[in-house]
Amino acid sequence: MSFRIVTTNWFRLTLPLLIVTFAMVCQNQIVELTYSNREIITSLPYALFIFTILLAHAFKQSRIAMVSATMLLAYWVIQSRLQSPLSTGTTIFELSLLTLLMPISLLLVLSYRDASIFSKPFALYLFKLSVFFIWSWITLSYIHEDGLDDLNNTFLFVWPSVSQLPFILVIFSLAMVLIFSIFLMSRNNIIDAVLYTTALLSSVTYAFIHVTFISSTLFSLAGILLLLYLINASYELAFNDNLTDIPGRLALESDLRHLGKVFSIAMVDIDHFKSFNDSYGHETGDDVLKLVASKLQKVGKKARVYRYGGEEFTILFKGREAPDTLSELEELRAALEEYDMVIRNKDARPKNDKVGSKQRKAKAKSNTVNITISIGVADNLDFDTVAEVMKAADNALYKAKKTGRNKVCSA
Repeated sequence: MSFRIVTTNWFRLTLPLLIVTFAMVCQNQIVELTYSNREIITSLPYALFIFTILLAHAFKQSRIAMVSATMLLAYWVIQSRLQSPLSTGTTIFELSLLTLLMPISLLLVLSYRDASIFSKPFALYLFKLSVFFIWSWITLSYIHEDGLDDLNNTFLFVWPSVSQLPFILVIFSLAMVLIFSIFLMSRNNIIDAVLYTTALLSSVTYAFIHVTFISSTLFSLAGILLLLYLINASYELAFNDNLTDIPGRLALESDLRHLGKVFSIAMVDIDHFKSFNDSYGHETGDDVLKLVASKLQKVGKKARVYRYGGEEFTILFKGREAPDTLSELEELRAALEEYDMVIRNKDARPKNDKVGSKQRKAKAKSNTVNITISIGVADNLDFDTVAEVMKAADNALYKAKKTGRNKVCSA
């Protein structure tokens, strides 16, 4: 299976759903397996979440560690507090608190950036988790079994044919899973996939908490998926270019092995980039690279863009000959040539909004530059290997550079 398929938002959306469906269909077999290996399987989620936290520290993925810590605490609560029938004591109320606070805790993860687990954000998140835990403990200390009657008839009303969980919390859980799925479909970041997966699996666990061994089964699956997402995150760090946020050279080398019978390769180079860097500084040069990368991604739906290195980019066209790509590449070249990029002088920025407003009204002078690119493209119809096609595209790029730059040349 291609790595690109595994990282699509649709795959990340459907995989946890398929896992939950499989677990429900094979429920009897899972119960038998778990019963015969009860001690190992009920302890497995603890090991998975702790291992994920340690590995997340090594990869500096503290947000995945936060989610793992949340799942670890939730699983401990289930094993230590929710093993008695829901009708006894305050069990149903404790389950309700867990169902309510879990997605809220997951939402808080989005307010942080990734770091190690020995960082201030991770410590602050653990502090917030402890506040939720202490607040729940204080709330429970004032709730007695006799005091749940009114709650059972209102907020804790259960619809047995749907779930043993209070119906209002079933709706709440579905809404939160839907919100996380929207985040996943719109942004498709690793952390969105992590939050959606854990919200889904934990919500199903709470909704069907009465099913034998469901918590150890689904939380174990959640731990395994968290590890896979963590490996996926480290893979993306290695294969994606951090500056432009597009695939890098390693990803290109991987995809060059799966091109099909007909393909074209275009090599793109930013004209006079070194002198531009020397004139305006490396920070502005980075802005140029980001601009070019964003424009390149609009070439076409079937085109894949990579940062080859430095100011060079590569575009792969699967199933297309070089002549079929020329019009799109020419449009790309023209679009960049016509784009006015403003060079901002940070030292000359106004100290306050009032001064800035006066400068805008006076239409203070701003330096603008136009970026141009040279492109060389070749297909595999006249060459035997991918390396030969790459060399032909590179030679076509060299020809474009030698004959005046800011043009598209075909091998």
